[in-house]
Amino acid sequence: MFTFKYWRQDLQSSLVVFLVALPLCLGIALASNAPLVSGLIAGIIGGLVVGAFTNSSISVSGPAAGLTVIVVNSIEGLGSFEAFTLAVFFSGLMQIAFGLVKAGRFGDYFPSAVIKGMLAAIGIILILKQLPHAVGYDEDYMGDDSFGTLEGHNTFSDIMMSLSRFHKGAIIISLFSLGLMILWEKGAMKSKVMKLIPGALLAVVGSVILNELFKASAPGLVIEPSHLVQLPFNGLQDFFGGIKTPDFSFLTNPKVYVTALTIAIVGSLESLLSVDAADRLDESGVITNKNRELLAQGTGNAISGLLGGLPLTAVIVRTSANHAAGGRTNLAAFLHGIWLFVCVVFIANILNLIPLASLAAILLLVGYKLNKPSLYKSSFKHGISQFIPFVATIVAILFTDLLIGIGFGMIVGFAFIIRSNLHKSMTLVHEGNDYLIRFYKDVSFMNKPELKGILENIPEGAKLVIDGSHSVWVDHDIAELIEDFTKQAPGKNITVELKRSASALSPLFKHQTI
Repeated sequence: MFTFKYWRQDLQSSLVVFLVALPLCLGIALASNAPLVSGLIAGIIGGLVVGAFTNSSISVSGPAAGLTVIVVNSIEGLGSFEAFTLAVFFSGLMQIAFGLVKAGRFGDYFPSAVIKGMLAAIGIILILKQLPHAVGYDEDYMGDDSFGTLEGHNTFSDIMMSLSRFHKGAIIISLFSLGLMILWEKGAMKSKVMKLIPGALLAVVGSVILNELFKASAPGLVIEPSHLVQLPFNGLQDFFGGIKTPDFSFLTNPKVYVTALTIAIVGSLESLLSVDAADRLDESGVITNKNRELLAQGTGNAISGLLGGLPLTAVIVRTSANHAAGGRTNLAAFLHGIWLFVCVVFIANILNLIPLASLAAILLLVGYKLNKPSLYKSSFKHGISQFIPFVATIVAILFTDLLIGIGFGMIVGFAFIIRSNLHKSMTLVHEGNDYLIRFYKDVSFMNKPELKGILENIPEGAKLVIDGSHSVWVDHDIAELIEDFTKQAPGKNITVELKRSASALSPLFKHQTI
């Protein structure tokens, strides 16, 4: 289940992922009109359950911003959060079924350029979305990754508004946190003992101390409670007192199962995309078993639903933070779940001292690491067929959301694949009055306009050879087009010879010459 070979790196990384996951769990629950504890439960289960069962080295699961709209509409449609958690439970069972029938193989169809574009887009979104939090403007929940907001604003308008509503203390804290983490990574301030402490944790502790110093010496710079982590409970009793478990009286309500299927499908797609991206980040070369991942996600969702939690998926933001912090195995994801539970239950009052500006600084650094110039250079070097789907995915995700953007990127990617195959399906060569059309691989109806144009330009008195000996399959439309041309050819004094293919599936090539 776990390997402890890299326990030091995983321990350090788990603390960073915990700091990132904490405000995201709260923010997503808040945006979903769900109890705040439900987001934390999903985060804890994502670490303890999914983290234990996945074979991905660096993937981290928790409540996902991509499901927020579905959650809001589902709670409203079902009439209660307790009915919704029943749907979450059944969505987990459905995901387990997906894994058992090996539906994870669909995750292998995502083009490489699209996955790279997704990683870059997430990095850009992290930077754009965290800039307002870094300057003390916290109108949107932390973890929001959609272009539009519930207030009718968008990513860029929020940045513009933050410029006129910034907080000097927040700016100082975010710059302090960024500077400290950068120096820490460069080794400028490390000793052998201090290497065990992640720079992000030190930055957060330092920001808490700095804000306390503001209270004593610079009241105008003090970060107000609205710009700090806000856990609404303190202690074990408060935590469990806020849990809302499933209402099984809704078992006969068909809306529950429609909601469950929606969550299962969307959540599975997002998880498969995230683990595919995680595999590309992971230098160890471990390839995630996607069927096992669906089983792990399904188990996590079933338990999260039973305990009153939100639906969860593998989440690229937490995963990217884990990779950036040096996580090496799934032990890091598991430990982050432990920190979430222990710290939220026992030291909530201390966590409530953490400025969001400091946590935003952590995510800004993660965003930069996902958008290094080398990523764009590498994609460009692979040619236009890779670069354009890469850029299209980035732009689409930035201006819509993750799944819509990925869908658009795949359409662009497939368009290039089709274009490439069409151009490789046939060639035309000629010398004097002799013309040769040669087919390769499959020739489909998509090649019909190209072939029609070629045939229309064959001059009178020409000798034409159509060579199908290299083709595997020729579409009926193509065969019909050639047959029509051969009937009209004598009128233009054109002779046509067909070279048949033993494997071509067209009756046209059963005859050697027409």
